[in-house]
Amino acid sequence: MNTQRKNSLLLLLCAFIWGTAFVAQSAGSGMGACSFLAGRSWLAVLVLLPTVKVFDLVRQRSTGTTGAPKTPEERRCLRRASLVCGTLLFVASAAQQFGLTLNPSTAKAGFLTAMYVVLVPIFGLALGRRGSPQLWLSVAIAVCGLYLLCMQNGFGGVEPSDMVLLLCAVLFSFQIMAVNHYGPQVDGVRLSLRQFFVVAVESSVAALLLEHPAPAEFAVNAVPLLYCGVMSSGVAYTLQILGQRDMNPAVGSLIMCLESVFSALGGWALLHQSLSPREGVGCVLIFAAVVLAQLPAPQRAERAS
Repeated sequence: MNTQRKNSLLLLLCAFIWGTAFVAQSAGSGMGACSFLAGRSWLAVLVLLPTVKVFDLVRQRSTGTTGAPKTPEERRCLRRASLVCGTLLFVASAAQQFGLTLNPSTAKAGFLTAMYVVLVPIFGLALGRRGSPQLWLSVAIAVCGLYLLCMQNGFGGVEPSDMVLLLCAVLFSFQIMAVNHYGPQVDGVRLSLRQFFVVAVESSVAALLLEHPAPAEFAVNAVPLLYCGVMSSGVAYTLQILGQRDMNPAVGSLIMCLESVFSALGGWALLHQSLSPREGVGCVLIFAAVVLAQLPAPQRAERAS
């Protein structure tokens, strides 16, 4: 099996895990959003701690060095990146979990969250990055899909959960841009570990202040917590790192877009959830917008001189 095919399968498995994690999040929507997030994040930290060690050993054998920061400036950069990325991940993940407590539809949650793929290049315009006709077409398609999916009774039919999940997509957009900014400057696996540690601490504080977490709640929701913490945050992130090596970025992004499809299929197969034909068309349009936003823009043919 060649490298491209193997990496494609790793990313496909990653998208499957992340998509079906919406089912686990929906199943765990009976407990407080911050409490659930705290539980899964501490589990992610436990998984990523040995993952960092393994990656260091592999890297040391191949290059003779590890990914640990070597200078005070590199250590400060890692701390700064961890705090910024972790805080953004906390507020985005909390909004996503809260949206699922208001409406446990995994299809809606998956497709609305996937809107970050369209929002990231739009927000990039504020940073001086040029837009393209393809970008604006994807935005128009996404708006049509959102109307069909969320506005069953016109503009007055938007549910509170829809607004929370759209806010979640906006926050994930900021988090992704922060990772894109800091990612080249620090070791990726260490950034993942430390940002999940930030999420774990911040969500634990929020749970203690805003909710009343009880050991019985964590025991009842042990399976959803384990799946989200170990598989979604720990295993899937590692698969993403491995899969994106030597992979065409456009192809990799398209494969990751399947997360939203797996969220809908998981809700249908495991939770017996269904969508109306109107909502189904809305999901298809949003997915089409997500895919279009990830496709490389066509290059103009140069005129022969």
